Amino acid sequence: MVLDNPRKSLQLRDVPRPKAGRGQLLVRVATCAVCRTDLHVVDGELPDPKLPLILGHQIVGRVQEIGEETDSKFQIGDRVGIPWLGWTDGECVYCRSGRENLCDNARFTGYTINGGYAEFTVADARFCFPLPERYNDVEVAPLLCAGLIGYRSYRKTGNARRLGIYGFGNAAHLIAQVALYEGRDLFVFTRPGDTKTQQNAKTLGAKWAGGSDEMPPEKLDAAIIFASVGPLVPTALRALAKGGIVVCGGIHMSDIPSFPYADLWEERVISSVANLTRRDADEFLELAPRVPVKAHTETFPLEQANTALDRFRAGKLSGTAVLVMDAN
Repeated sequence: MVLDNPRKSLQLRDVPRPKAGRGQLLVRVATCAVCRTDLHVVDGELPDPKLPLILGHQIVGRVQEIGEETDSKFQIGDRVGIPWLGWTDGECVYCRSGRENLCDNARFTGYTINGGYAEFTVADARFCFPLPERYNDVEVAPLLCAGLIGYRSYRKTGNARRLGIYGFGNAAHLIAQVALYEGRDLFVFTRPGDTKTQQNAKTLGAKWAGGSDEMPPEKLDAAIIFASVGPLVPTALRALAKGGIVVCGGIHMSDIPSFPYADLWEERVISSVANLTRRDADEFLELAPRVPVKAHTETFPLEQANTALDRFRAGKLSGTAVLVMDAN
């Protein structure tokens, strides 16, 4: 599925089968989960995507070809996962200090390099990962972005005992399971009046669930905002105990309104999360099957990618949309 112009539908058309170049793997795609970032690209909210572009950065597939001079732990037929961070230079100050997620020259799967809304894709072997055998191809796909970005957001909260989550979508649902597994007290904030999602959060194990216009019954040690709604930042700050942190877990967010300095005072912190590192992927993919983290999914054939995106935009999905390349 090819995007020629943001704010237009994807086009299903034949493209030449790619070849694995130096340091690359050619992967036959089995599944690719649909992410809110895909919507941001299609809707023109992320600037300067590669065009034409094949979307998709939660890719599960099998290695079909290994490029020349590829020092890889993979063999033909191995199952791999391909996430958002697709390439870094390894030389800039960020890469050399363990912060490759901030690389000045980074390339991103399904944004600045072609992704997985396709039968085949090519990926840098360094940024491909073996996947836990516990999960099938559909189950594991959402872990490759909602899981990984969620995990990085969660780890930035440190040892916070009372954790708030604003927006209970795909990433929040996955990371809530990790938080509960690790013994955190979970407080979930949804759209005001969304009692169904609030009840689902309580059933999962949340100590409290309510609307984003409410204050929790206890001050929070940390909060993660997964909704792309800037006004939630000062709201979450007001819910924090002294020294607490608000982590913004999305790649795109609407503008944050002004707020009194008193809401930030007493060493409260606001932090964003940018991309992920390979260490995040290694840690989370080792942890996920021990929890075990489970994703709710809804499958679509590749030909219905636009339908999946439209339903995501309208909030009409029953789980994470996962494109299946071979519907048979």
